[in-house]
Amino acid sequence: MKSRQGVRYAVQEGVMVADPKTLVPVPADGRTMGEVFFRGNITMKGYLKNPKATEEAFAGGWFHTGDLGVMHPYGYLELKDRSKDIIISGGENISTIEVEGVLYQHPAVLEAAVVAQPDDKWGETPCAFVTLKPGALVGEADIIAFCRERLAHFKCPRTVVFAALPKTSTGKVQKFVLREMARQL
Repeated sequence: MKSRQGVRYAVQEGVMVADPKTLVPVPADGRTMGEVFFRGNITMKGYLKNPKATEEAFAGGWFHTGDLGVMHPYGYLELKDRSKDIIISGGENISTIEVEGVLYQHPAVLEAAVVAQPDDKWGETPCAFVTLKPGALVGEADIIAFCRERLAHFKCPRTVVFAALPKTSTGKVQKFVLREMARQL
C-alpha cells in the first residue's frame, strides 16, 4: 500500500480514475485503467492567455491530467503511464513504464526509456533506449531475451538502441527526442 501514489488532498474536491471520453469512473479493482482526473479550488485557474487549452483541460468539470492509472478498492490510486506514452501495438495497449521497469531489473542497465516505433504490421512496437553501466557488455538480443522472460512477448522491445538518454536541465528524459529517433530507425 505504501507504494501507491495516494488519495485526494483534503483541499481537493475530488480525484477519480475514469474513462477519458465519458468521465464514467472505472471500477476500483486495481486493474482497470483510466485517466486520472481531479478538481477543486486549488487545481488551477487555467492556462495563461489560452482559453481553448483551458476549456479542453477542464472538459466535463474535471481537470484532465493526461496520466493513466488504476484505482484500488481501498481508495488509493496507482499511476501506470502518461496517455501520450502508451504504445498501441496490434490493438493492444503497452505501458512504457511497465517495460522500463523490467529493463531496470537487468543487471547491466543503468538507464532505460521506451517509446513507440512505427511498424507497418502492428502500427507501433516498443523501442528501448538503454544506457549500460560502465564496463557492461550486453547486446540487443540479450536485452530482448531478458524482457521476454518477464513480459508478454508483444510488450517486449523489438529494437534496442544503446546510447546516452537525452535529458532536460533538470534531468528528465526527453521522450519527444527519443520518439523522433525511433521514427528514423
